[in-house]
Amino acid sequence: MIDVDNVTKRYGPTLAVDAVSFHIGAGEIVGFLGPNGAGKSTLLKMISTWLEPDAGSIRIAGHDTRTAALAVRRSLGYLPEHNALYDGMRVDRFLAFVGAARGLSGAALRERMAWCIEGCRLEAVVHKRVHQCSKGYRQRIGVAASLIHDPPVIVLDEPTHGLDPLQVVAFRNFIQGLRKGRAILFSSHILSEVVGISERLLIIQHGRLLADARVADLQQQARERGEDIERVVLEIVRQKAPSREEVRA
Repeated sequence: MIDVDNVTKRYGPTLAVDAVSFHIGAGEIVGFLGPNGAGKSTLLKMISTWLEPDAGSIRIAGHDTRTAALAVRRSLGYLPEHNALYDGMRVDRFLAFVGAARGLSGAALRERMAWCIEGCRLEAVVHKRVHQCSKGYRQRIGVAASLIHDPPVIVLDEPTHGLDPLQVVAFRNFIQGLRKGRAILFSSHILSEVVGISERLLIIQHGRLLADARVADLQQQARERGEDIERVVLEIVRQKAPSREEVRA
């Protein structure tokens, strides 16, 4: 459902994404891991049609991001790293606004709003204005808005940012419940969060995809070596990361 084929993106002389390819099918939750500046957000913006690739192609639920951008947006629920909300609106009215923009109305809109409010645990703030909500609640409002149209593909960029530990656990369980029939890409620079929710791990550094591995396989490697998974991942990055000269080239 997410097909990224040899995608490259430059910002002037800077190579932000370098010939990246991967596939995520229905029923998969895949973690996207890399340090700040690795190219994660740039690639997610291309997947969501905010940016166009300079080379290669991206297809979401069968739709090309260049030639069928509107169809991609209908198929996609996207939570960007910097969550854009209307601070002066009440939470319920904001969700109704987003749902209407997505083409929902009447009973269908009310049903999806109720589902999002319950699933994202927004009952306590549903009648408050967005600016009155804590950072954690604001993040959950953004997740609810990204899911209100029931998309088959979900892309989340740093979705647990601002959540406390209990909220993170509840969020993981919520996302796990969305797995059936959906492709979910979950981006973070925190390994423990990615491992806690994902079955596959994409590791990116300096715009290059260094690994596409099953979390269970990485955990098995760690056990065999008597190490933790963080050390195994760091070894992958150290062995495969390009040099500074290669990045400049």
